Amino acid sequence: MTSWQRSRPLRVLLLCCVAFVVCAEASSGGARACWSPSITSCADCLQRGPQCSWCFQEDYLHGAEQSRRCDLPDNLRRRGCRPEFMERSDVKVEVDATLNSTQVSPREISITLRPGSEASFVVAVKQLERYPVDLYYLVDVSASMQENLDHLKTVGVALSLRMTQHTSDLWLGFGSFVDKPVSPFMSVHPSKIDNPCSDYHIRCRPAHGFHHVLSMTGNISEFTRVMKRQRISANVDTPEGGLDAMLQAAVCQRAVGWRPEAKRLLLLMTDQPSHLALDSKLAGIVTPHDGRCHLDNNVYTGSTKMDHPSLGLLSDKLLENHIYPIFAVEKMQYQWYEELVKLLPGAILGKLGLFQAPNLIDLVVDAYKKLLSEVAVSVSVEDKAVSRYWVSVSPLCPRGSTAKDQSCSGVQPGQTVYFNITVGQHSCTDDGEDEDVRMLVHPVGYNESTVVSIRSKCQCKCGPTGHCDGNDQSPCRGSHHGVSQEQRPDHGHMKDSSSDPNRNCKADGSNVNCSGRGVCECGKCVCEQSRLGTVYGKYCEMDDFSCPYEKGQLCGGRGVCVSGECVCEVGWTGDSCSCPTSKTSCQSADGMLCSGCGECACGKCVCTDPQRSGDFCERCPTCQVIRKSSCKNVDCHHSQGLSQKEAELCNTTCSLHIGSKADFSERVSSGRLVGTFLCVCALTVLCGLVVVALSRLLLQRRVMPRGGAGADLGYHCSGKDRSYFPTTNEKTVTYRRDRPPDQPVEMHIQVPKMPFDDHW
Repeated sequence: MTSWQRSRPLRVLLLCCVAFVVCAEASSGGARACWSPSITSCADCLQRGPQCSWCFQEDYLHGAEQSRRCDLPDNLRRRGCRPEFMERSDVKVEVDATLNSTQVSPREISITLRPGSEASFVVAVKQLERYPVDLYYLVDVSASMQENLDHLKTVGVALSLRMTQHTSDLWLGFGSFVDKPVSPFMSVHPSKIDNPCSDYHIRCRPAHGFHHVLSMTGNISEFTRVMKRQRISANVDTPEGGLDAMLQAAVCQRAVGWRPEAKRLLLLMTDQPSHLALDSKLAGIVTPHDGRCHLDNNVYTGSTKMDHPSLGLLSDKLLENHIYPIFAVEKMQYQWYEELVKLLPGAILGKLGLFQAPNLIDLVVDAYKKLLSEVAVSVSVEDKAVSRYWVSVSPLCPRGSTAKDQSCSGVQPGQTVYFNITVGQHSCTDDGEDEDVRMLVHPVGYNESTVVSIRSKCQCKCGPTGHCDGNDQSPCRGSHHGVSQEQRPDHGHMKDSSSDPNRNCKADGSNVNCSGRGVCECGKCVCEQSRLGTVYGKYCEMDDFSCPYEKGQLCGGRGVCVSGECVCEVGWTGDSCSCPTSKTSCQSADGMLCSGCGECACGKCVCTDPQRSGDFCERCPTCQVIRKSSCKNVDCHHSQGLSQKEAELCNTTCSLHIGSKADFSERVSSGRLVGTFLCVCALTVLCGLVVVALSRLLLQRRVMPRGGAGADLGYHCSGKDRSYFPTTNEKTVTYRRDRPPDQPVEMHIQVPKMPFDDHW
């Protein structure tokens, strides 16, 4: 088993950009993500993504290539594929609510996934008020631990008294370790095998990988008695076998006596670093550890046969057995173990100068408090499938606690932490077969977990027939019950291919095979592939690209082309799917449709009143908008309390009043238009008269004699004879010439009568 946790926040700007791109290419992007010329089967289609579906209907896009059967479900439906003939990437999440739990729920979940799909579920972890506690001491008994081992003999009673503040049910256990009893980890000299301390003239225990000494017990006196009998041992190299012993203490539950309902603490005490995996090669041990219990008479028998466990294996076994590790190390080794505990979920590290009782008690109590206040989960997937799945964990912390990475700290007893867990599948197995995978959700330090059973569907069933290619039989398989494939009924009539083998490939009244857009194979049209789109139909007479274009996109990018007509998406209509069915774009600021003076057509207002204009028919320069209610009777607007007869009378009255007012408004409007017309006519006539008068005045001034004051319309006489003035009735002009008195000369001229205002 391999575990990991994964969660990564995205920037808001990136989300906005992605949302814009998705909105701009929603209709075409999904189809392009599903369709590809390389798709030849249902399994290939469903691996393109969870949004894709495969149509196994026999007569779907008759004659088109198989890859056209893979598309978005909506596009398949528009092109004629019925829903019951669609193989979908359905994701299912089933929760078993029958199993009761006090801390972790639910206990079992079943998920069905396909490649590219994902599913989410929630796991709740509740903190109880008080827990029973199991504490197992795993102590390094090498020679350097002699002084520290003496201090441990008084820990039991003091720790029991201190833990009564947090639990009333404390059980203790004990085990010891040194290192693998093989060279070069220990001396193999015959005198040092049984007594590795013989050089110091003292008696000590033989080296051992792990020795289980005392099973879990609530008898503190027994724990103290066993501790007092412990003796040290010795080895050669510096590192010890602590991690090897820790795994045995975790997996040997029956021997150690871990209680199912208790919080389990495993305290490892050492003053040296620990061996890691592959270190056993120095002793010729190359067999990896199997992660199982190998105790015989409480002695670890696999120490000389298997390598030290890897940190990944140890981490899995600690989580699997709900054990919370605590490391109490000497300060010189603190930095080494500080890097180690980062790889073990929930591990706590304590730095101690000397392993004195007060220091150990504080370390255990603090670890237990942290165990209760910090809630985290770890998700593990089987090794065989870990590369094909991914997991994301997001905690929802209760009030008063804080979220840190994928955990909540500061959780109080009685509070519940929720974890939103998402699991997704990358791919199928190499052979493409379905598989069952087991995933575990471990709340760290808890003795309960959630088991997730994942069913990976990589194969297609394609309904009861199981024919995913849509063809039950090949057209060239010969006869069927004495009737050839070419002679079977087709739309109510028989076609005999004896005279023309390609007759079944010609439409009625046509002499061209497959409408000139395909080839006839075995009496059946196989349509050609076009870069413009799909050619299909029994005679290749249909396609999905001979439809109107809108702004350079087929069907405006809001539909699919079926038999030369656009089948629009929901919310759009029109020949090119350019008209929205929603009328929200025609609503004016007051919420009315086209201001109540028009109709919404193709998302735009068409004003029914010729006097109105504007996007919402809101402009009307020659009319006044009466916003007051036409009905002055308040009861007409609040007729709920009236009888039926009174309400009908009120509605009739209001209707008549509104109709009369509308008629009056129309008359007033018509009279105003007539008056305006007459005023314009009168003004035009007046202007014409003024222009005529001015033009005649100018003409008179041009034709009169040039010269000062004498230029007027009257008659003028010389100063020699003013005795004769012609009247308007006489047109006689007399010229006289002075001569000697005795010979006067006089001439008279008669002039016809002329208008008074004519000029000479």
